[in-house]
Amino acid sequence: MLETLISFVFATTTLAISPGPDNIFVLTQSIVNGKKYGLATVGGLMTGCIIHTTLVAFGVSEIIKQNPNLFFIIKLFGAGYLLYLAYQVYKSDAKIAFSTENVERKSTLQLYKTGFWMNVLNPKVTIFFLAFFPQFLFSDTLSNVIQFYVLGGLFILSSFIIFSSIAILAGKISDYIKQHNKVGVYLKWAQIVVFVGIALLILL
Repeated sequence: MLETLISFVFATTTLAISPGPDNIFVLTQSIVNGKKYGLATVGGLMTGCIIHTTLVAFGVSEIIKQNPNLFFIIKLFGAGYLLYLAYQVYKSDAKIAFSTENVERKSTLQLYKTGFWMNVLNPKVTIFFLAFFPQFLFSDTLSNVIQFYVLGGLFILSSFIIFSSIAILAGKISDYIKQHNKVGVYLKWAQIVVFVGIALLILL
């Protein structure tokens, strides 16, 4: 059980560090408006993750209860989707590009709402949770709903720590990225390894 949860946290942390629309948005808001505004954005994004966790927890748990064969199909779908994400990352440019030009100044409440709706209204997040979480169910005795909420809590906690660090250290991180242009390459391949590794774990 502990090994599964440690693997989950490691995978989640790697993905949170890797450049994506959410953490780049947090980075730019922090640079333009200050760390308090970046943290407000992080709060909104993490609150949105609670909604996706709930949808997956109750939806998938009911499927497992009603039809274990269908759950196996979901796991295969998860493997396929993770391999697809790995391919998309492989095709993408490793360069980390972010711009602070024309970034609209908003209040902390506005940025919290923006982060929340960015997350909740993104169907790709639900699909990712659906593909990612079932592979890390860790107990034969705990209910699946509880397990999904534990995974969701760990996902939110590790992502919150990484995203908050980005908000607080925004200036230093942006300077480091500008000075070390190969950092994007390392993070790109870290993402690919995580996606492919989990997919292979499902298929083998």
